[in-house]
Amino acid sequence: MPQPSRPLPTLALTCGDPAGIGPEVVLAAWQATAAHERARLRVVATADMLASVLDAVPTLPRMNIITVAMDDPRPSSPHSVLVIEPAAPVERVSRGAISAAGGRSAVAALETAFLATRSGLAQAIVTGPLHKEALHAAGYHVPGHTEWLARACGLPDTAASMMLWLPPVTARHAGEQSGPQAGGQGLGVVHATLHESLAHAVAHLSTDGIVQAGLRLNSLLTAILGGRPRIVVAALNPHGGEGGLFGDEESRIVAPAVQQLARAGLDVTGPLPADTLFLRASMGGFDGVVALYHDQGHIPIKLLGMHRAVNITLGLPLVRTSVAHGTAFDLVGTGTADPASMLAAIDVAARLVAAGWQQRTATAAVGQDRGNSLRSRP
Repeated sequence: MPQPSRPLPTLALTCGDPAGIGPEVVLAAWQATAAHERARLRVVATADMLASVLDAVPTLPRMNIITVAMDDPRPSSPHSVLVIEPAAPVERVSRGAISAAGGRSAVAALETAFLATRSGLAQAIVTGPLHKEALHAAGYHVPGHTEWLARACGLPDTAASMMLWLPPVTARHAGEQSGPQAGGQGLGVVHATLHESLAHAVAHLSTDGIVQAGLRLNSLLTAILGGRPRIVVAALNPHGGEGGLFGDEESRIVAPAVQQLARAGLDVTGPLPADTLFLRASMGGFDGVVALYHDQGHIPIKLLGMHRAVNITLGLPLVRTSVAHGTAFDLVGTGTADPASMLAAIDVAARLVAAGWQQRTATAAVGQDRGNSLRSRP
């Protein structure tokens, strides 16, 4: 007897800062039929804001905008945008400019999406780009989505890891750049530190932090690839420290982490100099890289395929993916914003939900909603 098909998961899409290109990439991605075949999509935003974006960007398709409740069971389709209004009041935002209003609007949508996933009405959050200055101007002293979600879950910032996932090259992006491409299975890069200054990241780099990042990367890649991933850990110093001539962090901090990961059963190599390991990884030599600070991982991935990369948050009891680009205020309204990263983020979120990723990560207890506590006090 055939098994009944599972209902499609519901994904809550946020536009990030509505002053940037987030609304445009969400609306452009919405018209892709394939996105609706894997999930029921909902945009957490005000209908008025989305309607104004449709009116201002002539390259966007004409679509109906329908406001629905989060528990509305209907499937989504390319012809009608199903909108969940944020629970908190949202003010009008001037597009293409940094503002406190943009930061408040972004957080209002994120809070609603978070509450939906916590209550089980949505199975994943897919976010558009935030602007950190606007976030701080709104009174939220938090570096970005990753840390905000960690704190909302009642967890320290260090409980979460940033990961960039570069899907395999498709025909659309085969000519995106002339350099080497990611291997046939794609490439994942996790960061052992978060959004912080380089000096702070180096000062606080630890063996345990690298181990936790490696374990999270291994678990995520196993779910995506369906097999045991090959992981490499980057060195911190030029040439891997040259036996201590350029620094001793490799022998003192990084190598012990690699040894612990190997004892845990991971297929892991390192520490290897970052300038060569990313070349090897891009040509299919590794499935995943543990980068030790933000730009060590972000720069090579964005050079290899910025418009198809996906940001995935690891270590939290929920599925959250995001675009890997910024708000791009200079592109607002020009009709040139590329929705490829948003489409990839939707695809990865649906795949992780189908693989039971949210059940596996739910071992960490979700605390009470702490969104209001993230706002600075006078």
